[in-house]
Order: sequence, then C-alpha cells, then structure tokens
Amino acid sequence: MPWSEDDAVASALLTAPSRKLVPEQSAKDASRQDLVIQYECCGAQVVEARGDYDMHSIGPLADVLKTATETHPKVVLDASGVTFADSAFLNLVILIHQTGKLRVVAPSERVRRLCAITGVDGVLQIRETVDEAVAS
Repeated sequence: MPWSEDDAVASALLTAPSRKLVPEQSAKDASRQDLVIQYECCGAQVVEARGDYDMHSIGPLADVLKTATETHPKVVLDASGVTFADSAFLNLVILIHQTGKLRVVAPSERVRRLCAITGVDGVLQIRETVDEAVAS
C-alpha cells in the first residue's frame, strides 16, 4: 500500500502498460484540461498553457504538444499564463524542443527564472510575441 498520493502516482508510472514515463491525469486534475488552448496561426500550431504544471498536471499539455509536433512544422508554446512550473514542465519543454519545432513565447517570470537557473534559456528559442515565433 502506498504511503502517499505521490507514491501511488510513482507506482502507476512504473507499472503503466505502455511503459511511458508520463503521468496520467488523476481525477482531481480533470478540471484542469481547459488550461491548454490551441489554435493555428500561419501554419504553426500555437499552444497556450495557463496555470500550474507539475507531475500531476502536465499530462494534458504533454499530449497537446506531442500531437502538435506530429502534425505541424512549427509549434509555439505561449507560456505567459504559466503560474507555476517545475522539473516536469521543464523536461517536457526540453523533449519537445528536441524535435526542432518548438518556440517558447513570453514565458512568465516563474518560467523565465526556471529556465535561467537551469541554463535552458540559452538552448530554447524564446520569443516575445506569437508573431515573432511564427516568423522565426
């Protein structure tokens, strides 16, 4: 029997039939699905992320970004509405960046700080506006 909810999530990750290390969305996070908005702009897929992103809430954003990279030549992540981000968010952004399609737009102060502390700001293509990101 798990000692905490985190232990239960970790156990679910390790025993998932697909063997993917992406957390499944729990029932308590079901209302968070509306925090990811997506639309097309000049052939690029724009994904607006709003709210907090951690191990428990990253699933819907991960799904949207993965699908976007499979179907569009360029993916723009508008991170201006991200109020909290941890290593799960950072890991996802790095993985999507490795496809060569990701541009990050107007990251919130918390996301900028996370990227600066980890040195990822020197690797990511960060732009100030969606228009700049789509044009780059």
